[in-house]
Order: sequence, then structure tokens, then C-alpha cells
Amino acid sequence: MTADLILHHYPSSPFSEKIRLVLGHKKLPWKSVHVPPVMPKPDVVALTGGYRRAPFLQVGGDIYCDTALICDVLEHVRPEPTLYPPHLRGVCRIFAHWADTTLFWAAMAYNLQPRGAAQAFAKAPPELAKAFMEDRKAMRVNMTQLRPPDATSALRSYLRRIANMVEEHDFLFGAEPCVADFATYHGLWYTRRQVPVMADIFNATPSILEWMSRLEAIGHAASTKLSSADAITIAAGSDPQPAGSNLLVDSAFQDDHGIPLGSRVTVTPESFGTEPTEGELVAATRTHYSLRRADARAGLVHVHFPRIGYVLRAAG
Repeated sequence: MTADLILHHYPSSPFSEKIRLVLGHKKLPWKSVHVPPVMPKPDVVALTGGYRRAPFLQVGGDIYCDTALICDVLEHVRPEPTLYPPHLRGVCRIFAHWADTTLFWAAMAYNLQPRGAAQAFAKAPPELAKAFMEDRKAMRVNMTQLRPPDATSALRSYLRRIANMVEEHDFLFGAEPCVADFATYHGLWYTRRQVPVMADIFNATPSILEWMSRLEAIGHAASTKLSSADAITIAAGSDPQPAGSNLLVDSAFQDDHGIPLGSRVTVTPESFGTEPTEGELVAATRTHYSLRRADARAGLVHVHFPRIGYVLRAAG
């Protein structure tokens, strides 16, 4: 490690909780930058170029977007304890993807029905609650959102299936947590800790609460606060690492689009928060894309995205 791990997040963000726990699992110290939960986010966009979901990870002049990619980065920084046990490498990644998408959206549609939303924003001014709901509505363009009754039915079924797993082991796939545990946990953490009025859904599956308590006990590791302005100054004073020598170890070019390296491109999330990031394509490997972009405040940065869940297009 030649630079600090800087996590841009906010306290009630479920996906941020996923990464905070992974940092705790690996006992990695980190810098904490709080970002706004809703737009505008000028300091975020200065670093990412458009991507605005929380969290993202900064290491000097390199910006890593999406928690799936951040987990890969943290695994490279500190391989043990592993997130990807060798005998489970495929299944735990597939399970984590399901948990980060299907399970998460069912949980949040359940969590933020009127009773849950009222508790989530009980201490916030009414205009903030309205702004949050409008912001998330804009981020869900072209997404199908489950209605609360359908989300409740789906979540009950998913909880029974997860309970079957953790009744057999301390964690989903054995005696130690893997990436699937952290991905499964965070949407349910929101239910239990952010909108506990909705937590009666766990009454039928007490083994899930025991599993969640084991994960919660891991903690978040040591963190120190950092302002967003200081994070931008760090980026401006750092050279991004060349493709292949950063914290994403695969570097071989994989061309599935007919777009050569050096092209001007955009990378956009497939479904949620579909603001594009534009830049020069400097890496397109089997696992990720990397864009070089310049910002008046942050200077030259490389912004990295996973392939899965993101769309690459030639700019213009």
C-alpha cells in the first residue's frame, strides 16, 4: 500500500455498511469521507465524473466504483482473511450478485413502505424526506419496483431460504464469512438497524438474527475522518496508477465491443443511477473497465468499474 484507503459513504447507506464491514473483516484502517445522500454532489462528481452511488473507494488518484469491484480491491490489498474461499469462489460470487440485486431490492421495497419510511426520516425535516424519495425515484428510471405486498412476500421466502443455510453453519457457506455474507447482510441491516419498526419480519427466522449479530460483531476497523475537499486535494496531488499496476491485477485487454483502448467512451450503470461517466478507455479486462479523465479540481484520475452491471459505449 502506497496510499490510504478513502471510503466515500454516508452512515445510513446499506451498500456502505457492506464495505465498512469488509474493512473490519480485513482489519484495514481507512479514511472516512461523508457524502450527501442526495444530489447535488459536486465533490463526488469531481472525482467520479458522473457516478453518484455510495460508496466508492479512493486510493490516491484511483477511484473504484461499485461494491463488487471494491471487494476485489480490498482482497488484493489484504488477501487474508479471504472473501473468496478457493472451493467456493464461483458460488459465493454468484450468490453475492443475487444478494446485491434481487434480495436487496426486495428488502428495500419492504423497508421503505410508509411505516418504514416514516421511521427512517422521523428526525429529518420533511423537505429532506421528500428530496430523498424524489432522488431515488430519478435513480430508478426504467427499473421495475416491487409493490410493498409483493416485496414482503418475496422477502419472507428469501429469509426462510437464508435461514436454512445459517442454521447449518455460523455463516452462509461455513465457519467463516465470505463475500456472500456481506452482500446478503446489508439490506437486512437496514431493516434491523435503520427501520426497526419493520424488523418483525425476522420473527419467523431467529437464526438470521443470530447470523447478523455474528457479522455485526466484526465491526468497521479503525477509521479517521477526512473532508471531501481534502480527498479531492489528495487526488489532485496523486498520479493514478497505470493499468495493470493498480489494485486491479488483471490487465489483459478483452475486446467485446470493437472499441480500442484510447477511445473516448462512456460507462453507465445498467439500471440504478444511470448517470454516465465519460473518459478515455485505458483498460478493458475480463473483470473491469478503467477510464482516464481530467477534472479542474481533482486533476487527472482513473475511474474503475466492474464489467458486470455496467454498459460501455463509444462517446458521442
